Amino acid sequence: MTAATSGPVPVVVVGAGGMGRAWIGTVLGNEAAQLVGVADMIEGAAQRAVAEVVPEDRRAGIVTGTDALEVARRSGAEAVIDVTIPAAHHAVTADALHAGYPVLGEKPCAATLAEAVSLAGHSEATGLLFMVSQSRRNNPHLHEARRLADELGGVGIVDTRFARAPRFGGFRDEIEQPLIVDMAIHAFDAGRVLIDGVPESVTATSYNPSWSWYAGDAAATVSITYDSGAVHTFSGSWCSPGIETSWNGDWVLSCEGGGVRWDGETPPTAHPAGADEVLGRTPGPEARWELDASLTDFCAALRGGLVPDSEVHANVWTQAIVEAAVRSAETGSRVVLAELLDEALEQATALDSADGRSRALLAWKTGVSGLLAG
Repeated sequence: MTAATSGPVPVVVVGAGGMGRAWIGTVLGNEAAQLVGVADMIEGAAQRAVAEVVPEDRRAGIVTGTDALEVARRSGAEAVIDVTIPAAHHAVTADALHAGYPVLGEKPCAATLAEAVSLAGHSEATGLLFMVSQSRRNNPHLHEARRLADELGGVGIVDTRFARAPRFGGFRDEIEQPLIVDMAIHAFDAGRVLIDGVPESVTATSYNPSWSWYAGDAAATVSITYDSGAVHTFSGSWCSPGIETSWNGDWVLSCEGGGVRWDGETPPTAHPAGADEVLGRTPGPEARWELDASLTDFCAALRGGLVPDSEVHANVWTQAIVEAAVRSAETGSRVVLAELLDEALEQATALDSADGRSRALLAWKTGVSGLLAG
């Protein structure tokens, strides 16, 4: 595969389920990318997705199949968008990178922190971009909340309340920590946008109300401490009908000079101490949102632009918070991220040794948290 230097990036979407179809629609609506293929391991799924999502006059030339790399080769793709289930992320992403395709992956980066660290190594070994789409960090209102907080002296306390009651079915209903792993990850990542510094430790409790339809814990409280001294507390539930927050949750930011409120949907408001409320700025029509913004940043990077904020090395921190929260909830103990990351590096190095395609992690030695922070 030879990468182009200009024009839309030809991409293959791997995974034709609900999120895969959302990504197909996003690619079709973004001038920076061109949909040239769709792959799904289930026979016929990719063809059905194209037939149901892609307008008839735009289907010509779109290659479909069950083998992602074969579809990528046949279609002339330059990059892969991985929208498979989390358990498949490591294999799909590593295979694509070693076949010469940069990857934009749906969150989470991988099923485990060790696999996420491994993929950072595969990205280094191949010299290709692996970006994780933490789509909700691309909400303009979130960045406006950060701007307002900075004007009040910078955020020191972040409180997030989340309450929804979706009935998805599928893998979310069966995993052990559906809220922390599949939903709270968005809030953890958004907290990293708001807070300066590096997350240091996590304390969490999780539980499953008697009426919950999830097999695993559908509710949790998580506290994340940063090396700047700031603390982010998330309290959420995925089985709370009636009084629900937005999908982004309700946010309160406390600063030395006042506070900021954000309902997750509309522009935030600043509340300076002893002064009137200040309404945040409304995004203009040129603003990019969520999946569309992730895709735009990915394509821009492939065309010589800046390295995206959620490139794999940076995104490992979000995955680390998730894994620390799960471990803390299970053990009842505070989890130190530096220790967790060093443990993950050891596991990832063993994983890569067995795989044989990447030796990049051997140069990381120890102190992986310091390396990622740098």
